[in-house]
Amino acid sequence: MKNLKRIGIACVWLAGLAFVFAAANKNDPYLIALRGSGNVVLFAASIAVAAVLIRCGYWRRSFAGKALVLLWCLPFVAMPAAHASFEWRKQSVLQTDPAQARSLGQHFIVGYSSFAEVAALAEKGLIAGVYITRHNLAGVTAEKLKAEIASLQDRRRAAGLPPLIVAADQEGGIVSHLAPPLTRQPALSTLAGLSPDMRAERAEAYGRLHGQELAALGINLNLAPVLDLRPDWKRNRFDFNTLIGQRAISGDPAIVADIAKPYVRGLDASGVGAAVKHFPGLGRVRSDTHHFSAELDTPLEQLEAADWIPFRSVLAGSRAQLMIGHVRLTSVDPDRAASHSKRVIDGIIRKKWNYQGIVMTDDLVMGAIYQNNVCTAVTEALNAGVDLLLVAFDGTQFYRIFDCAAAASAKGKLDAAMLRASEARLRGASVPD
Repeated sequence: MKNLKRIGIACVWLAGLAFVFAAANKNDPYLIALRGSGNVVLFAASIAVAAVLIRCGYWRRSFAGKALVLLWCLPFVAMPAAHASFEWRKQSVLQTDPAQARSLGQHFIVGYSSFAEVAALAEKGLIAGVYITRHNLAGVTAEKLKAEIASLQDRRRAAGLPPLIVAADQEGGIVSHLAPPLTRQPALSTLAGLSPDMRAERAEAYGRLHGQELAALGINLNLAPVLDLRPDWKRNRFDFNTLIGQRAISGDPAIVADIAKPYVRGLDASGVGAAVKHFPGLGRVRSDTHHFSAELDTPLEQLEAADWIPFRSVLAGSRAQLMIGHVRLTSVDPDRAASHSKRVIDGIIRKKWNYQGIVMTDDLVMGAIYQNNVCTAVTEALNAGVDLLLVAFDGTQFYRIFDCAAAASAKGKLDAAMLRASEARLRGASVPD
């Protein structure tokens, strides 16, 4: 009986520590499920447990008893402190000098839950675009979403700002975030077994349908297609969210290029841009960059001869943008992810490939970046020649990430020449209004 009691007390201690951690880190992307009503439940549960402990006499028993009661009281302090810190940063960003807001804001695409909140960001020029996904359709019709997007564009026009980039992930297959209401199409990989002519015809038709339906909502950029080569392994126990084996078109670079190019043409014909992904390729990577750092150890010669053929082929023959993943290309820059490596972006993509189109990062809220030094990554990405920084999964992290850029600018850590070159590229790649 004594052992059971000790185990019970140990569990109360551990639960208290978990509650304090959750309260202090309530704004972390991993705890997004606790926001709103979850925070209320956590706060109320802390009060209830503390009250039960006091009622059971723990406050009067010993130092350990008092410490346990105080532990369960800490969420009352930690949660308001975390909220106050978030609000302070948010207000600081919203009060950014208008010139700096537009200068830095042109580099950000953000996901959102609150229309009013993202509308304020769009009007102030603090963002260049928005990312639309499944939760933006929760409880609203397609017509309502279309009206919201049109309203954002009207506000931008009234503020004398460029049209807003409106991006979505509509690859087909398992990544069809806006289906329904859009048509759920099979993955592009289903075309790999067709003859070359039939592949091209069907891929362009897929692109046209995706493009027409996205454009009808007001979306002008599709974060697709995936150009990573399909991995050899059938199951990767360390890939929880990327699921590249199910999303990749083929393991044959020629087939990937043959399908991707007409698909991009189809999108373009419908007035929707493409962002091919995830350079330098995730097909050989075991770790999931949604959660962990990852390395690509393959020699450059092998990557150029295989994995990078689709990227170079599509980029050379279209106006597609390029999304950079958060994998470290160890033969070029073993110390940082490709998404903020100047050796990769400026050295390979800009200078070696002579690609002067738009380069954007994968979502900066992914664990490979966000759970490390996100401020360093933001500064290095802009200095490397990245044009757009994506903050998709948890749009509230925009305030922290924008603050990183603003702080770097204030300290003179941003490369003015790189920013000017990026601004010129962004002006030249204006999206339809």
